[in-house]
Amino acid sequence: MREVLDELMTWWEAGAEVGVGTVVATFRSAPRPPGASMLVGPGGEAVGSVSGGCVEGAVYDLAQSVVASKAPVLQRYGVSDDDAFAVGLTCGGILDVFVERVSRESFPELGEVAADIRAGRPVAVATVVAHPDPSWVGRRLVVRPDGEPAGRIGSARADAAVLDDARGLLAVSRTETLGYGPDGERRGEGMRVFVASYAPKPRMLVFGAIDFAAAVAEVGVFLGYAVTVCDARPVFATRSRFPAADEVVVSWPHRYLAAEAEAGRIDGRSVLCLLTHDPKFDVPLLEIALGLPEVGYIGAMGSRRTHEDRLERLRAVGVGEEDLARLSSPIGLDLGARTPQETAISIAAEIIALHWGGGGKRLLRTSGPIHRDDVAAD
Repeated sequence: MREVLDELMTWWEAGAEVGVGTVVATFRSAPRPPGASMLVGPGGEAVGSVSGGCVEGAVYDLAQSVVASKAPVLQRYGVSDDDAFAVGLTCGGILDVFVERVSRESFPELGEVAADIRAGRPVAVATVVAHPDPSWVGRRLVVRPDGEPAGRIGSARADAAVLDDARGLLAVSRTETLGYGPDGERRGEGMRVFVASYAPKPRMLVFGAIDFAAAVAEVGVFLGYAVTVCDARPVFATRSRFPAADEVVVSWPHRYLAAEAEAGRIDGRSVLCLLTHDPKFDVPLLEIALGLPEVGYIGAMGSRRTHEDRLERLRAVGVGEEDLARLSSPIGLDLGARTPQETAISIAAEIIALHWGGGGKRLLRTSGPIHRDDVAAD
């Protein structure tokens, strides 16, 4: 929806009814990814694309029908090999398109959602696209990282399940369709919910171009982070050594972090992993990092002796105890990790546990809900 938002809002604000077709799932080499949208305006205007030209005509006709009937439809289209070739693909594919009527009446929260998207604030829209009870189809929940959601899926159980999962997807800016039982049961089928996440990927900044950094970068990408590896030494900070990273930067770490913070590219979802365990890098970097009020995680590698020495050096430059308490050092959870890959899993596990309020214990030794809505206070 992001690419057609301006046109959609013009019609929505004017009180018009708009047919909206959205790709909610793809199979094989479908032309457009989930979230791609096409609008059919009140005057018959067509805006956007769901398939690069393969099935637009069919979606256009269906959208007009849906606006007239006010009944949303989930339609599966098969893209033939010939059609796929015409739009630059090597083979055909399959896409599921959810077509609905959007207006002030049907989607009253759209104005606030649009404001969030334009301002770069994370927001997700979870929409029921299939359900045994047709009255559920088209219901939606507007989800933000914290606070109460807007809208309703259909029952307390379903709302809770979708809210939990949508926040998880939003945290890593992932858009996909989820499956549940008819009342939101985790084990079951019948209800499909499309979660469209509107947020830039959270950032993972890995400082120190060592072998452990390559493993941390790979795990960070897997978890949905935009990963930057930064080191002042150009012989180590190379693209060939960190192929998984989105970006490799040669710069003094503290200068790079200060510039990124000044530019507004560090926020509460950002995680910082300091792997240099060298005071000339760590101390100036942590002095800046611990002074940033909104950083999701700050972890530093090193032995317990290195950690104690690091704390004394930070105290000497004026870092207070409250800020020092935000530092996860030695970095990671106690998994018994030894290799770079195992250590990367340990670090990732700590980031996940702190973000979602997990205790890091084996689930067989705990009781109560497995998934948490709250974020740990410490």
